[in-house]
Parts: sequence; structure tokens; C-alpha cells
Amino acid sequence: MQTKLTLRMDDQLIAAAKKHATRTGKSLSQLVAEYFAACVGAVPRQAQETPTVARLRGCLKGTGVTADDYGAYLEEKYLDPTPRAR
Repeated sequence: MQTKLTLRMDDQLIAAAKKHATRTGKSLSQLVAEYFAACVGAVPRQAQETPTVARLRGCLKGTGVTADDYGAYLEEKYLDPTPRAR
């Protein structure tokens, strides 16, 4: 059974949340429900794939980029005190 819930929030936060919901292909109610479920530990370990992830899945296949390459990139980006121009 679903019950209606009224929330009071800042107008700008609501507008930003609605944009995020649109980008992820979900309703604002769905985002709030997923957040509440995560807070109480009711979310399964493997989250549902978002439309953005579905669109990008496999885009690097055949490029030779490995998980180790990505790890090295992240280490350089976030741990190197002297970032280089990219």
C-alpha cells in the first residue's frame, strides 16, 4: 500500500532534485523512496542501473583501457600534489 507524504523543503532544493530526477529517468517520488529505503537498509546491494549507465555500458570495449589504467588515472588525479595539465 502506498501512502501520500508531504515534505517541506527549500524551493531551490526541490528544483535541483527535480532536475536530477529527470536526468536519471526517475520520478521525484521514486528518488525519495529509494533514499528512505537506503536509510533504513532496505535497498538491495545491487542498485538498479540508471539510464545513463545503461547508455554508457560497453563504450570502452575494445579500447584496451583496463581497470588498472583507470585506477592509475584516479591516483594521479586525486593523490598527486602537483596536477599536470590534461
